[in-house]
Amino acid sequence: MLDLVLPLQCGGCGAPATAWCPACAKELEVGPDQPHVVSPRLDPGVPVLAMGRYAGARRNAIVAVKEHGRADLIAPLADHLRAGLQRLLTWGILETPLTVVPAPTRRSSARRRGGDPVTRIARLATRGPGLELAPVLYLRRFTRDSVGLSAAERQRNVSGRVRQRGAVQGPVVIVDDVVTTGATAAESVRVLQTRGTGVLAVLTLANA
Repeated sequence: MLDLVLPLQCGGCGAPATAWCPACAKELEVGPDQPHVVSPRLDPGVPVLAMGRYAGARRNAIVAVKEHGRADLIAPLADHLRAGLQRLLTWGILETPLTVVPAPTRRSSARRRGGDPVTRIARLATRGPGLELAPVLYLRRFTRDSVGLSAAERQRNVSGRVRQRGAVQGPVVIVDDVVTTGATAAESVRVLQTRGTGVLAVLTLANA
């Protein structure tokens, strides 16, 4: 009866009667070469790694969480991010104890979405020994939405607008949902390093 009133669809492909279908779950399985190094236009000075391309089930799930309030998709995305963190720990790129810092988001966007999706995903992904969540970064008021902005416009939009509240102990990995030009990642790394925090890498669910 509930499906008749509020039809349930897979957040990755739209298949009926399921929130997350086996095919989309398989699409988000971590391959032997994932996460892989990407090269955004703006180099933050630390390795930037992505779990996959911003396409298919990955893209649809991220959009569903951010724009359509699909909180039921936070868990599978968090599992995916956790798998990426564990892979980087296994490779020796990261080490524990490790502090995970979510990339900043606009406060207005967080309010509209019922909370910051990246922080919610990261909170689930960091459950376990040796990992600590520190949501210390935020964007100043009147920062524009980056959608549709060019690389230069994105850089100007976030330059000097990322702020840090409170101290954080390193080593740190910054996590985000999507990296495009790398403007937010670069500014986030700069702010943390200015406060004396060692940033090892940036890890994202997708690269566009």
